[in-house]
Amino acid sequence: MEKKWWHRSVVYQIYPRSFKDTSGNGIGDLRGVIEKLDYLKELGIDVIWLSPVYQSPMDDNGYDISNYQGIAPEFGTMADMDELIEQANQRGIRILMDLVVNHTSDEHPWFLEAKKSKNNPYRDYYIWRDASEDDGVPNELNSTFSGTAWQYDETTQQYYLHLFSKKQPDLNWGNQKLREEIYQMMNFWLEKGIGGFRMDVIDLIGKEIDQLITGNGPQLHPYLQEMNQASFGNYDVLTVGETWGATPEIAKLYSDPSRHELSMVFQFEHVSIDWHPQEGKWRPTTFDFIKFKEIMSKWQTSLKGEGWNSLFWNNHDLPRIVSRWGNDQQYRVQTAKMFASVLHLMQGTPYIFQGEEIGMTNVQFESLEEYNDIEIHQFYHDNLKKGYTHEQMMEAIWKNGRDNARTPMQWDESKNAGFTTGMPWLKVNPNYKTINVQNALKDKQSIFYHYKSLIELRKNSQYSETIIYGDYQLLLPEDQQVFAYIREDQQHRLLVVANFSEEQIVRTLEGEVKDVILSNYDETNLDLSNLELRPYEAIVFELNK
Repeated sequence: MEKKWWHRSVVYQIYPRSFKDTSGNGIGDLRGVIEKLDYLKELGIDVIWLSPVYQSPMDDNGYDISNYQGIAPEFGTMADMDELIEQANQRGIRILMDLVVNHTSDEHPWFLEAKKSKNNPYRDYYIWRDASEDDGVPNELNSTFSGTAWQYDETTQQYYLHLFSKKQPDLNWGNQKLREEIYQMMNFWLEKGIGGFRMDVIDLIGKEIDQLITGNGPQLHPYLQEMNQASFGNYDVLTVGETWGATPEIAKLYSDPSRHELSMVFQFEHVSIDWHPQEGKWRPTTFDFIKFKEIMSKWQTSLKGEGWNSLFWNNHDLPRIVSRWGNDQQYRVQTAKMFASVLHLMQGTPYIFQGEEIGMTNVQFESLEEYNDIEIHQFYHDNLKKGYTHEQMMEAIWKNGRDNARTPMQWDESKNAGFTTGMPWLKVNPNYKTINVQNALKDKQSIFYHYKSLIELRKNSQYSETIIYGDYQLLLPEDQQVFAYIREDQQHRLLVVANFSEEQIVRTLEGEVKDVILSNYDETNLDLSNLELRPYEAIVFELNK
């Protein structure tokens, strides 16, 4: 495989609304990102994935775009954006823009025109259908945010498709003129010097709605190849697609370099392992650790040489991993370091979500009104009608609601965690006086410095090539508590061992320890034939070859 700069990169996702507010309006902004670039440089990351900052009515916190080439006033100006790109580039950090082209806002000029008449030139930019024969919705497609995916338009007496909110009408990718406008917009940003795109729900653009096909439609890959040729394929950039339905075979279609589509995709098989088969994340099931190891390992071996992995635990849509599958109380520090070690020693490009590097946790607000997320509110009201209790609903929100990830970044122990001098758009997690950046930077044993060490290992150590390109082998596949694997090339043989339990355990592994590269405890045991592992202990060994 041809080596690419992003093979050795580490990406940091910023959800701007919650990162750092410099204006006092309670909403994070671009100047706040600029202000914290030196902090991110100290961590060692070299790419920032910036969640949407385009002009938007903010029905879905910026994933409903009304102007792709303008900046939302609450985030700043285009001059701020240009300065961010320049200042980041000066520090060796590239900016990855969030590209949302499955849908727009219903306030986008294209849709405002499309609604005017069936003959409007922009009508075919969106997906319209007549009512069914019984005067109902055109078909049974549902929105991700619950309910039908069809909204009736009184003016033209047709329905339009929205796979998300009714304020997010789906674009019709079958229209060539629309596609050309999107490619022109992408080139506008590429010419500004950005480092690439994260592509929101990109697996939906090939939909065939009359056949009830939404993800992985027949035209998906031809569209992506056309997009590559017309835009980012002419630049040395990173592209990553959000693909909820991807299998390893499908992921190769996106990320095999010979196909000229994307650099990599986000797959979600591992993070949806404890979701209910029918009711999804709102009815979590038991975490199957054996299956989890099998999934992680399958993705490591299946893409070897034919594609590229995105490595992540967290993002703006997922609960925080330290709370979800770990212990965010007594063993919060050990748990956070363990999850980091297990992920960052794998092959692929690691993604860190803001606050992950200091061990930020889920939050439990007492009332529904304290939550902002549109998905949470729709889920609550829809399921209350189905007979679920308020207590059941709140328990599900505490576990898997998207606002777990979106509480403001915890910078210090001052009011509102140093995020804003005003009233924050979403309440700060009450644990901010303990868990914050200021405390993390003062403590050389903190989670922050563990992440910094892992990034340095990947990018600038004698083990870099082994971590980035070495082979992967799962050990102890049936062990109910230990995740252990080998990374190996001609130079080095690395062993990663992690205890995913709160128990002190002993295991026997083969090999002779040459060195301890990294551990989340002091005084690591070196005897693999009688390896004692403390709660959530994770060790990276170099073994003699």
